[in-house]
Formats: sequence, C-alpha cells, structure tokens
Amino acid sequence: MTALRGQVGGEISVEMDAAPGIDLTKILAEMREQYESLAEKNRRDAEQWFFSKTEELNREVAINTEQLQSGKTEITELRRTIQSLEIDLQSQLSTKAALEGTLADTEARYGTQLAQLQMLITSVEEQLAELRCDMERQNHEYRVLLDVKCRLEQEIATYRRLLEGEDAQCVRG
Repeated sequence: MTALRGQVGGEISVEMDAAPGIDLTKILAEMREQYESLAEKNRRDAEQWFFSKTEELNREVAINTEQLQSGKTEITELRRTIQSLEIDLQSQLSTKAALEGTLADTEARYGTQLAQLQMLITSVEEQLAELRCDMERQNHEYRVLLDVKCRLEQEIATYRRLLEGEDAQCVRG
C-alpha cells in the first residue's frame, strides 16, 4: 500500500456527505420489542386456546363421567333385577314341580277311588238289574196268582150260589 501510495503520489482526500448515522441499536431494540410483543400475543393466544380446550375437555369428561356413573348404576340395578328375577323363576319352577307332583299324586289317588267307585256302581247296577228282573218276575207271578185268585173267587162265588141255590131248594122242598 505504501508503494502504491508513493506511485500515485499525491494526496487524496475523500469527503463524504454522510447522512446522520443510523442507530442500529435503536432499530434492533424496536425489532426486539415487536418480536417480544408478537411472542407475548402468541403466548396469550396459545394459553387462551389451551385453557378453552382444557375447559371444554373438562366439561366433556364431567358429562361422560356422569353418563358412565349413571350407566354403571343402571347396570348394577339391572343385574340386581336379573338376579331377583332368576331367584323368583327358580322359586316358581320349584313350586310348579311340587304342584305337578301333588297333582299327579292326587290324580292317581282319585283315579284309584274313581275306579273303585266305578266298580261299585257297576256292581250296584248289576244288582239293580237283577232286582228289576226279580221284581218283574214277581210282578208277573203276582198277576198270575191274582188272576188265579180272581178265578178261584169267581168259582167259589159260583159254588156258593150253587150251594145256596141247593139249600134254598132243599128248604123249599
């Protein structure tokens, strides 16, 4: 450079009209302030979005928890009802079986009694038929005897008249 200066030989003077100096520090501070305000705004927006979403999720969780608890309670009640109905069904089936056994015993007992009564009725009907036959036979015999008696009485009456007529002739004669 010195060699070049020596060759050029002379003096060079440079004058600059410089505009007032730009304060880079001030510009950087303004940019930093804008960036920080923008970052703060984004942080607040993100925080607000997070809180709103958290609140919405908490409401949904509360509603779902309530529905879940209600469903569990309903399931528990339905299980109790089912158990109660199953116990009642078993009781009814036992009662039915006992009643069917009693009915079968009663039917058997009354069937036997009915058979005995039927035999008795048959026997009585046979005796009644025999009595009717005897009564008809005796009635017939009675009519025959009554007819014979009537004839005999007529004969006796005839003989009496005859005898009385002979007596009357003997007495006259």
